Amino acid sequence: MMQKRILALIGEDFEDLELSYPVLRLREAGCRVDLVGEEAHHVYHGKYGVPFESDLSFDEVDAADYDGILVPGGWAPDKLRRFPKVLSLVRDMDAAGKPIGEICHAGWVLISAGILKGRTVTSTPGIRDDMTNAGATWVDQASVVDGHIVSARRPPDLPEYMKDYLKVLFG
Repeated sequence: MMQKRILALIGEDFEDLELSYPVLRLREAGCRVDLVGEEAHHVYHGKYGVPFESDLSFDEVDAADYDGILVPGGWAPDKLRRFPKVLSLVRDMDAAGKPIGEICHAGWVLISAGILKGRTVTSTPGIRDDMTNAGATWVDQASVVDGHIVSARRPPDLPEYMKDYLKVLFG
């Protein structure tokens, strides 16, 4: 079996558990996970201080080289969505039908990428209006799978979210 490669976006003030838990679960499942931020080999800190070092920069990666993408929540998504390359990566993953995982405030990145129209998703209730204004149907569930997009509300939903993401990733 070929090893799956996953791109995990990272930026300052990511939600600590929403990055660390999925990364660890994917690595346990045998996936290679690259942490990708504005700068390569830069230490980014979560909202609660957990440090993670990026492996690569946005400009060093191509969606074609990956089997899926993860977008953590926290305050990082509000900054990540301002990078054209991030939006391009998400659009390319969507066009290729590759798994896209988003949790909590990560929906902001998918909104800015313009890929939510007609999709059913969840998020933190705080961005419910943003999701529906982007054309999505928002539901209050722990984890929602709509094709290749897997979404979740918040850290307590991580176990269900990652079970769903792994099912989509491995078919």
